[in-house]
Amino acid sequence: MKSALCSRFFILLPWILIVIIMLDVDPRRPAPQLTSRPYFSPHTVGCGGSRVPLRRGSLGRDTAEKRNESRPPPLQPEPRLPTIYAITPTYSRPVQKAELTRLANTFRQVAQLHWILVEDRATRSELVSSFLARAGLPNTHLHVPTPRRYKRPWLPRATEQRNAGLAWLRQRHQHQSAQPGVLFFADDDNTYSLELFQEMRTTRKVSVWPVGLVGGRRYERPLVKNGKVVGWYTGWREDRPFAIDMAGFAVSLQVILSNPKAVFKRRGSQPGMQESDFLKQITTVEELEPKASNCTKVLVWHTRTEKVNLANEPKSHLDTVNIEV
Repeated sequence: MKSALCSRFFILLPWILIVIIMLDVDPRRPAPQLTSRPYFSPHTVGCGGSRVPLRRGSLGRDTAEKRNESRPPPLQPEPRLPTIYAITPTYSRPVQKAELTRLANTFRQVAQLHWILVEDRATRSELVSSFLARAGLPNTHLHVPTPRRYKRPWLPRATEQRNAGLAWLRQRHQHQSAQPGVLFFADDDNTYSLELFQEMRTTRKVSVWPVGLVGGRRYERPLVKNGKVVGWYTGWREDRPFAIDMAGFAVSLQVILSNPKAVFKRRGSQPGMQESDFLKQITTVEELEPKASNCTKVLVWHTRTEKVNLANEPKSHLDTVNIEV
């Protein structure tokens, strides 16, 4: 029995070797795994059951071209937005926190804005310090007191505070190349449209626009002809070189840095002339850039919070808790 099996094995062995050689099969190689992708030889591509001859290397080029077509184009880096520096003078009064809250809610929606808040005090107040800590805005907190002799109703206010903001800007950029930026004097008793910040961000030198509820009129504005400022629609002193409100213009940061002596003046400046005296140091009427649809749209209002009636407030503190207002 064993001899018969051995004889049969030796008879079949040559045939097994012949089949292995013809098929070029390596018995030690694992069987190939099937994939869902069809295989095409490097010289032919199947299409509808037919086999179309291809030039050598054409399949690789076609595949590379299709791969490039499907790949999205590389994203270009967005140009950095010019920073808007908003200088806000503020002073202690019953509505101070309410005014700053309204202003912060607006600024928080403006991209790339730095708030320079300047208190009219010899030291920083706890109210403003804690407010800014919670505001969620890039900010700089400064303080400088107004001399007592200048605290009179007919004299301009916030001169020292605006100049402190200007000095901080110049000091910050004195040892480095200035990034694109725009300076805006944002008083805390105004109301601002978000569109206004879009308009001022493209300021090349000095841009201007209308201001609502100011000068005893519903609005004041620069008069524009052929894209140039040619006069002023105002309710007070049309003969001013720049008959414009503090909220009605913005200045390029580069202009501020190029004119280091340009400040708001106390001596020699008449009441109501601070804007004109400042702008005369850095520009001319012919160079002004009209914004807000050639100065035909009001995007900022000089609203001023109504004077608070505290007649029923007790002279001595009677509440059991001390609440900050």
